[in-house]
Amino acid sequence: MASLGGVELSRVLWRQAGLVTRSQARECGIRPAAIRRRVASGAWSELRPGVYLVAGHRVSDEVRVRAAVLWGGPASLLSGPAAAFWHGFTPRLAGLPEITVPSGCSPRRQPGLRIRRRALEDADRCRHRGLAAVGRARTALDVAAARDDGSVFLDRVLQRHVRFPEVHRAYCRMLGHAGAAAAGRLLVAAADRADSAAERLLLRLLRSAGVDGWVLGHPFGPWTIDLAFPAEQVAVEVDGWAWHVDVGRFRADRRKGNALVAAGWNLLRFTWHDLDGAPDRC
Repeated sequence: MASLGGVELSRVLWRQAGLVTRSQARECGIRPAAIRRRVASGAWSELRPGVYLVAGHRVSDEVRVRAAVLWGGPASLLSGPAAAFWHGFTPRLAGLPEITVPSGCSPRRQPGLRIRRRALEDADRCRHRGLAAVGRARTALDVAAARDDGSVFLDRVLQRHVRFPEVHRAYCRMLGHAGAAAAGRLLVAAADRADSAAERLLLRLLRSAGVDGWVLGHPFGPWTIDLAFPAEQVAVEVDGWAWHVDVGRFRADRRKGNALVAAGWNLLRFTWHDLDGAPDRC
């Protein structure tokens, strides 16, 4: 029986990056007194109440994330920046691990852990790499809405990880909840394929700053300059969200830019993210 328990414990540790809970250890035949002895000897360290890390395993981002969900129990979901890390949106865990629990659940506070209480639909839940987590699309919106560089983050996620229709459906389920307003603003800008959202934002910035003398849609050879100061030969080109840009559009924009510089124009390029995140600098 002890041998069988040892085999089962090894499987748990392999599956959970060196972590084991008190209940899992008991199921493997390890008595409470033996658990206490292992902790006292340093063979196991208690990362969270009832969650242990076996010696020889470092406290990596993966371990911190797994320990949070193991402590939270079956009703908890990995969420926020921790879920973004788990889904591969970010290379490392930013800030504290976060879990989401049902609205009526009242777990005790834990140092170094953020706990959110909210109801989520099944479509916004998933199981990924062995952990229950908030789904990719809802995670993208939650994190983007909370970050200062939310547009850059969401743009990157749309390019590499999640399709726009998935994110839009998650936003519809999010309406009326915290973060929905900020997420909606980002989503509207992301959906605007004609870059008009970025151009409207630029015009608002220029007018609020009292800058005049510009012409919108100024003709230049076979092209049109997004916004130009003809007298000063200053051309301003505005790029929308990168995830919309295809190879043909990219090459055409570069040909236009090269022609402007060759003709003696000063060319300034701004992205939606520049205008939204650093308007004064722009």
